[in-house]
Amino acid sequence: MDWFTAPGYWLARLVFQRALAGVYLVAFLGAALQFRALIGAHGMTPVPRYVRYVPFRRAPSLFQLRYSDRLFAGCAWGGAALAAALAAGAGDEVPLGAAMATWAVLWLLYLSIVNVGQTWYSFGWESLLLEVGFLAVFLGNARAGPPVLVLWLLRWVLFRVEFGAGLIKIRGDPCWRKLTCLYFHHETQPMAGPLSWFFHHLPKPLHRVECAANHVTQLIVPVLLFTPQPVASYAAGIIIATQLWLVLSGNFAWLNWLTITLAVSAVDFTGLAGAPPAAASHTGPVWFVVLVCAVTVLVLYLSRHPVLNMVSRRQVMNRSFDALHLVNTYGAFGSVGRVRMEVAVEGTADRMPRADGDWREYGFKGKPGEPGRLPRQFAPYHLRLDWLMWFAAISPDYARDWFGPFVERLLAGDRDTLRLLRDNPFPDAPPVHVRALLYRYRFTTWRELRETGAWWHRTLVREYLPPTRLADARRSEPE
Repeated sequence: MDWFTAPGYWLARLVFQRALAGVYLVAFLGAALQFRALIGAHGMTPVPRYVRYVPFRRAPSLFQLRYSDRLFAGCAWGGAALAAALAAGAGDEVPLGAAMATWAVLWLLYLSIVNVGQTWYSFGWESLLLEVGFLAVFLGNARAGPPVLVLWLLRWVLFRVEFGAGLIKIRGDPCWRKLTCLYFHHETQPMAGPLSWFFHHLPKPLHRVECAANHVTQLIVPVLLFTPQPVASYAAGIIIATQLWLVLSGNFAWLNWLTITLAVSAVDFTGLAGAPPAAASHTGPVWFVVLVCAVTVLVLYLSRHPVLNMVSRRQVMNRSFDALHLVNTYGAFGSVGRVRMEVAVEGTADRMPRADGDWREYGFKGKPGEPGRLPRQFAPYHLRLDWLMWFAAISPDYARDWFGPFVERLLAGDRDTLRLLRDNPFPDAPPVHVRALLYRYRFTTWRELRETGAWWHRTLVREYLPPTRLADARRSEPE
């Protein structure tokens, strides 16, 4: 069955698998280091409470059967260890079935986390990692040739990621059609990076070129992924270059790196890699061929929902159509904010809080805070609380489930919650009151940067949450 394998893609598969394992490693590390404060048994939105109301069929997860913080930590750290082993090449040192089982365990563990992660795990790159991770199970290892069908399915995922994002933009905010969205995007994106200030201050004609290039990359180039080589490799190269541009300009967790990983699977390295190893021409056992064919049929059948969504005028983005996240729809920034709002959280030890009292601001790791602090690079690591704070500033509705518990834990001096922050202005004892203020942020101009050394300028808009004591925190909601 020569049609079943593509020996020339052995190096593309190797790079893809190592890079995907690296993304898994980052994802599991983030889960292990952040879960206690977010979804742990005593977290802001606890898993035990969630699974009492959500049935297994809607959110299949190991933690539907039993939950404890120790079990969750074991799964997260175990997933990180497995991912590190695969990134080091362990998958190629074991029999084909064992390698597939290892990738399947990774997928199952992360599916279990995402399906109980609630709002903290509602991002499109979670579903993307699960969809790509599922296909990786059937990509084989060095003891069999890369299956052509799975390679095409990976291109199909990449096409939906790019084309779906392109459609949501061209149908959405008029600034995408006017080529003006990037006048604002670098400043108002969820989490700026260390170079975002400089990207924002690029000349406006160059911003228009960025917009136009984005439309070409997302609406035309993805079609070329299905053309013969070397055109498909050139298309993948363009996508990789565009994603690296996004890596430099912002912090989008592992979305860009996972998209780059997908694009690598479409590159023909034959000219660089030389003759493939002898095993790369092996079809593999019959059960492997049958399984790959069955999965291909399943994915094509499930793809009807994303296809219908893409052709619909009411296209939605970042949605899963099945509880296993096998085939999903993607998209980003159908609308672009013109103004950046940020919520600043402050505490005071004063028994009687006054507006002009001794309020001290909590510092977050990634979201803007002190105007003089240059944004840091965190991607591919995902700071989940910081991202949700961006949504909270857009509308209090995004924060109703967790903002009150977050304030409560600050008032209680909860160690796990404070670990999510950059600094704690109350190291000796927790504050008596906590409040939140809503600010408008903008990047400073070149002149302001030279004169003040500040990267941001902020203006107070209103009170977001009035001064709250521990006894009132459970009943408090942002206004």
